Amino acid sequence: MTLLVLHLAGTAAYAGFQWTVRSLVYPQFALVPPSAFAAFERRHQRRIARVVGPLFAGQAVTTAWLLTDRPDGAPLPPVLVGAACLAVVLGTTAGGAVPLHRRLGAGWDAGTHRRLLRVDSVRTAAATAGVAAAVWLLLG
Repeated sequence: MTLLVLHLAGTAAYAGFQWTVRSLVYPQFALVPPSAFAAFERRHQRRIARVVGPLFAGQAVTTAWLLTDRPDGAPLPPVLVGAACLAVVLGTTAGGAVPLHRRLGAGWDAGTHRRLLRVDSVRTAAATAGVAAAVWLLLG
């Protein structure tokens, strides 16, 4: 039971972070003066990594643990759904958000920002679905 609660807590913490980034942080990028944006973006990248790194790590550890040593009575389908959600989050981060942030690190570009918002919407939806899967796992 402890593993399931830890998994839900980590999954929910990441989803809360992701919703904050999607609804508050990224929309404000457009308010930064273009002349200051490249430096702002580089600082954002360094600082956000300190927060998201541990959240990713915690969720990856509990997900891997559940995949390899699921507690007795814990249903497999929500573990698989949660793992798929995490894979979407990590894949869209590595394949979408990181390259877009690198482009923005060179300077403001409205089109790149719009693409980042779209990629981040996918991450937010996957993170939210991951929480639903973790609740299902805990209650299932």
